[in-house]
Amino acid sequence: MTKVLLAFIFLITTTLFSQKEPKSFIVKHISEGIIADGVLDEPIWEMAENATNFWEYFPLDSIQAREQSEIKLLYDDKNLYIAIKARSVGENYSLQSLKRDFRGSGSDSFSLVFDTFNDGTNAFLFGINPYGVRREALISNGGGGPQDFNLSWDVKWKGDAKMYDGYFTAEMIIPFTSLKFKEGTTKWRFNSYRVDTQSNERSTWTRIPQNQSIYNLAFMGDLVFERPLGKSTTPLAIIPYINTLSQKDFENNESLNDFNFGGDAKVSIGNSLNLDITINPDFSQVEVDNQVTNLTRFEVSLPEKRQFFIDNNDLFVSFGDQRDANPFFSRRIGIAEDSAGNAIENKIIGGLRLSGKLTKNLRVGILNIQTAEDLENEIASNNNTMIALQQKVFSRSNIGMFIINKQSFKGYDFVSREDEYNRVLGLDYNLASKENRWNGKFFAHKSYSPDDNEGNIASGMNMRFNSRNWNFYNKTVYVNEDFSSDLGFVRRTDIFKGILSAERVFWPKSGPIQKHAFQVFPIFIWSPKNNFQNTDYDFRSNWSVNFNNQSQAEIGISNKYTFLFDDFDPTDTDGAIPIPGNQGYHYNNATVNYQSDMRKIFSYRVESNVGRFFNGNRFSLETMMTMRFQPKAFVSILLNYDQITLPNPYPSADIWLISPKIDITFSKSIFWSTLIQYSNQRDNLGFNSRLQWRFAPLSDLFVVYNDNYFVNNFEPKYRSINLKLTYWLNI
Repeated sequence: MTKVLLAFIFLITTTLFSQKEPKSFIVKHISEGIIADGVLDEPIWEMAENATNFWEYFPLDSIQAREQSEIKLLYDDKNLYIAIKARSVGENYSLQSLKRDFRGSGSDSFSLVFDTFNDGTNAFLFGINPYGVRREALISNGGGGPQDFNLSWDVKWKGDAKMYDGYFTAEMIIPFTSLKFKEGTTKWRFNSYRVDTQSNERSTWTRIPQNQSIYNLAFMGDLVFERPLGKSTTPLAIIPYINTLSQKDFENNESLNDFNFGGDAKVSIGNSLNLDITINPDFSQVEVDNQVTNLTRFEVSLPEKRQFFIDNNDLFVSFGDQRDANPFFSRRIGIAEDSAGNAIENKIIGGLRLSGKLTKNLRVGILNIQTAEDLENEIASNNNTMIALQQKVFSRSNIGMFIINKQSFKGYDFVSREDEYNRVLGLDYNLASKENRWNGKFFAHKSYSPDDNEGNIASGMNMRFNSRNWNFYNKTVYVNEDFSSDLGFVRRTDIFKGILSAERVFWPKSGPIQKHAFQVFPIFIWSPKNNFQNTDYDFRSNWSVNFNNQSQAEIGISNKYTFLFDDFDPTDTDGAIPIPGNQGYHYNNATVNYQSDMRKIFSYRVESNVGRFFNGNRFSLETMMTMRFQPKAFVSILLNYDQITLPNPYPSADIWLISPKIDITFSKSIFWSTLIQYSNQRDNLGFNSRLQWRFAPLSDLFVVYNDNYFVNNFEPKYRSINLKLTYWLNI
């Protein structure tokens, strides 16, 4: 009896602590090729080791996955070959469309994550779904959250899938030229995760606790190569484009027919560095930005979509505080203000970007872009430069430093002395503990402008403790009133900001609720210039709940105070009397939101906010509804309504943003999307219709039609048709 008890205890202990040592398997070297058709019929797969025993991540994280998966990897001197077999309860798989680079927990997918430098900071992700639709992504900053997952990255590789009764299989061929790694390495850190909508299960090869993201790089196994990897001889990639544009500006009664050409080049320097070169780039948006309703006094940042800036983007954009003091925001390049203060496109002559690893622990990023002068609109030609270094320390932390310089090299009559150049220097320390329980940042930045070199400081720190049951977060940011970064995103200056939040998470053992949590989140802002006057505070508290069927809900209340130094009209009504400045406003509001199960053919999200707003009231309703017609079409509609009611004589308004969109995928290479955006705040009704034909890997033909109208009188504002051809050529 004692022996049986000891054996039982040993078995339980082994199960509970089996992943203290990283899982690993050997990848064998082969000399024969494999066709990526999704059918695992090549005899060579029999010699490959299996990566098995997946762990459930959702709805539980303490048991083996109910629907198991198997992964096999082989390699030769040029490619990494991957075979996948994923068991399922049926063939009713969910997907949005046949278009590449899908995302979302509501779609079936199988993803593989490769940390090729074993640093726990950056990784490559390759994914496929049961229909053979592919995606690739870059993971940065340890994969701590959605902001560290970038699907805008594109690279050449092959893959396909095949569905069977009770499982699907997939094959992937990833050229080593599409990855970066150290020559002679014998090990990569590796993990894989799967989203199975039919079983309502997400699973991972290496066990990951649910309080961490499913692609967190702190939790990985080892992929061991039978022979050391050789030198990766990436071919020179030339990506030329031609673009013809016909447009009509109805406001100014101007027409333009234009033809442009240019291109990019990608040069691999060794196994670890990329050199991107662009000449006369076409940064016109074949995919338009989503419009937003802005009821604040501050600018809104929009995501970067231009491919030139994507690879190793975290090296440049992750400095400082992303909300309050970001010294580099790449969307500033290619946009300038004309003599009337309007933001217009500023032509880019060319540029280069060097990024990657110099040594095992040292990363470098160098960016230099020259913009053209526009004398008619009083815009100077500027050189935009950033140099960044990042040195890994300890297990997953790093120290980064940078210098940014924006400078005009000619003497323009319309350029004032203080605008001749802008420079920012900075130092950041990014903390990430081995198992991601502690995360934080400390930074100090200083800006320089002509005759203005004193003060100009932006500094701050934040620290996050993340455990299964308790989460704590604090943040402090100081931005001097004279700090400026022309290439950055600084929402406001003259602030000293403090945040301290606490969250208690509960994990029920039974019932429909997967987890629920209570959180308090107070925010304070003071003005150092005004003897640290308290200008803002926001006491937030909320209760959130995640259900086992993947639906979510949240209820929150907020008590706010805002001191307006200047008059302000949140409705942005022409000729209206703004809310008086130089006084403070107290107001409370309540928020409720609900997200339905996104695995369903029809899903929706709804959020409502009601309460006081400055010296009046506000009611808002936002909803997003989606409908899938698998696998060909995906339809969505965003509706955002804000009712602002202010006392006379101040303006009241009903602000609408309505945005339906339809995506149709005729095949895996031909896509058509149409987006309509109605915003009475921006006085614009816009139509964007885009036909894309991917006729070769990463080579596209776009036909884009844009049409914009004034809302009040429905008169045309701007219309264009754009034909763009890009071709990826390896030399």
